[in-house]
Amino acid sequence: MEFVIVFLLVLIGLFLFAVEIFVAPGISLAGIGAGIVLLGTVYYAFVEMGMMTGFLVLGISLLGIIGLTLWFMKSKTMDKLTLKKSLDYRYDPLQNCEVKVGCRGCSITRLALIGNVEIDGHIVEAQSASGFIEENTPIEVIRVNDRGIFVRAVGQS
Repeated sequence: MEFVIVFLLVLIGLFLFAVEIFVAPGISLAGIGAGIVLLGTVYYAFVEMGMMTGFLVLGISLLGIIGLTLWFMKSKTMDKLTLKKSLDYRYDPLQNCEVKVGCRGCSITRLALIGNVEIDGHIVEAQSASGFIEENTPIEVIRVNDRGIFVRAVGQS
């Protein structure tokens, strides 16, 4: 009767381990329960059933864990959980906007190096090339490149 109980406990532990790796990967109650059940079963087998049975139960438990892990790695389960798309979006601050060097506008927000400005009716993000620029200050575009728009307050050199 003890062998049946030990056998069932090993099966329960391996089932919980399978739930842990296939259904809820990570550290969850199933994984903790699998560890407790398997370690408790091995301990019980060593203490109550002898050294030979203890090593047998330990070996069966380890082979079961290794077998389930290999099965998990060979299955397509991880393919279902992984992200396969890549992000190829590139931010274009000048989209639908013709901003050139010399254009004038007004700062909408305070440019604590970066802020929003309005140029020719378009609100765009700009970087101050001359320090802080307060809100509602006239600005002039001094440089435009692929990283953004650089402005300075009108009247500054």
